[in-house]
Parts: sequence; C-alpha cells; structure tokens
Amino acid sequence: MIQLIANFVVAVFTALFLASPPLALAQVVSTDGLTTYAGCPLERVGTQLVRCDNLTGGNVSAPDWIPEQK
Repeated sequence: MIQLIANFVVAVFTALFLASPPLALAQVVSTDGLTTYAGCPLERVGTQLVRCDNLTGGNVSAPDWIPEQK
C-alpha cells in the first residue's frame, strides 16, 4: 500500500513538472528593481557578451560560438 502511494506521489510530481512551461520560455517580471530581459538572446559584439544591448559578461571574453549581434 505504501508503495502504491509513493508511486502516485511520484507520478503527480512528474506530471506537474512536465506540464509547467520551461523557465527559459516563461516571462520574467521584475518586482525588486532588477532589470530582467525575456526574449533577448545572448549575443556578442566583438569579444563582449551582450543581451538587449547591455553588456553582461563582466569583462570576460565571449567565446566564438556565441552569435555576433547584427
């Protein structure tokens, strides 16, 4: 009986996890004054990482596989 209840709980949590939208696709709302960007891909300008025209890389060189901003 305990195994049946444990299986049910695992199935419910699995279903809830799979039914929720991925965090990367969820719209982020800022309530604490921090700026967040939903829908802005990570890009690079030269060797700098940018997201929505804001430098984000902390002065770390961007790898070549990050697409160049047009």
